[in-house]
Amino acid sequence: MAKLELDRIVKKFDNTPVVNQLTLTINDGEFVSLLGPSGCGKTTTLNLIAGFLKLDGGEIRIDGHDITNLPPYRRNTGMVFQSYALFPHMTVAENIAFGLKMRKTAPAEIANRVKKALDLVKLPHTADRYLRQLSGGQQQRIAIARALVIEPKILLLDEPLSNLDAKLREEMRIELREIQQRVGITTVFVTHDQAEALAMSDRMAVMHDGVIMQEGTPAAIYDQPANEFVADFIGKINLVEGVLQDAPGPYSTLILAGGVSFRGILRSGATPAGPGKALIRPEKIHLSADADPSRNCLRGRIEHSAFLGMQIHYIANTEAGRFTIIGQNMGSPVHPPGTEISLSWEFASTLLLPAPVQP
Repeated sequence: MAKLELDRIVKKFDNTPVVNQLTLTINDGEFVSLLGPSGCGKTTTLNLIAGFLKLDGGEIRIDGHDITNLPPYRRNTGMVFQSYALFPHMTVAENIAFGLKMRKTAPAEIANRVKKALDLVKLPHTADRYLRQLSGGQQQRIAIARALVIEPKILLLDEPLSNLDAKLREEMRIELREIQQRVGITTVFVTHDQAEALAMSDRMAVMHDGVIMQEGTPAAIYDQPANEFVADFIGKINLVEGVLQDAPGPYSTLILAGGVSFRGILRSGATPAGPGKALIRPEKIHLSADADPSRNCLRGRIEHSAFLGMQIHYIANTEAGRFTIIGQNMGSPVHPPGTEISLSWEFASTLLLPAPVQP
């Protein structure tokens, strides 16, 4: 295990920063995801850690040792690429052994470590097979075994699940996380998939335009996003604009046009006055025939409903604009379009931000 430190790192392409003064510490054995839209700098950051790209500023340290100017083969990192980068003309065992042979490891030691790596990924029976004989999930596990067999201090994962179908991707999230926890290796995982990051990470760092907008546990980032960009990128969100007004007790009030108002938690450090925005997660909203005076409430009419098996998605036109609602399938009938309905949710499920909110 090892501690990884990114200290104000900078990378420019054509004199334009794609990673800009990024600082992040990843502790021993942590699984940290770099999450963000395409072009935000997350894969560039991973390549800077691996040494495939040269820094234009800042430092990268492993266990306190500056590795900024070391070539990739001296950094003691293992990389799993999006395409896996396995050799089709080699057997599984030969693929896994490749890095050890490049390090001139003794043949007996290679055989022992390849066997242990195959056992780790639960594929001991595939040693003599070729890639064409393996499924996509098996190939992914072989790529992980090849990265781990050299016993790196840091494991780097560049969207390794993106080539799998949806069902297998969900299964491999669990498999990959279990492997990482068994080995206890410090891991940096790059993804644009919010569900992957939320399900697998100890911590997440949400990136935008080469900087980290927010870092923290999945629960903290989802429930307390730092700004509108993070809230909108991590899951679905209902956003309402209004005027913030201070109110007695723990909840400020957002006053809306037409006299409609509701309460919520003001972001730490924000001023409870002036233009503001309210953020409400769709799954926090409850639909019922009658209003609940102990909660935030809006009257609305169902415009669209979609039965998705485990969930039911609604769009409702309300006094405060269009709302998306996600309900669990509890066996109740689906509300058809045109249904007059009451939307209600807890005061604590509303995050209030001052406006304008710039990402």
